Amino acid sequence: MKRAWLPLLVAVALLAIAATGWWLKRPAGAVDVACPDPVAGCTFSHDGAAASVRFSMQPVPLQAFELAVDAPGAARVSAEFQMVGMDMGFNRYDLRPQNGAFVSRITLPVCVSARRDWLLYLELDGRRYAVPFSSR
Repeated sequence: MKRAWLPLLVAVALLAIAATGWWLKRPAGAVDVACPDPVAGCTFSHDGAAASVRFSMQPVPLQAFELAVDAPGAARVSAEFQMVGMDMGFNRYDLRPQNGAFVSRITLPVCVSARRDWLLYLELDGRRYAVPFSSR
């Protein structure tokens, strides 16, 4: 009788682990930020102050570029890159203060389906912003 319960308990444990992983990975609600040209830079409101995001160049998969976020008063800034409806793996970057902004070198992964539509999820002190953009 005990042998019959063992596979059931293993299956329940695996389901619990999968459900917990999904729950922890789900993105929090993000505020949409319109950004027609991230190379030129885009401004949005964060905690009642003007913040901005800028790319050093039009992103190309596997080519490093610089992401700069100017967010006065922010203590912590991170960035994550995903595609709509497609998990692109773990690619979270913690931006570091540099010359009055938060900066990091970013490398986008390659999309095997050749899609170029991306979402940058910026997190500033726990608040999330979604910035859509296209790569070359």
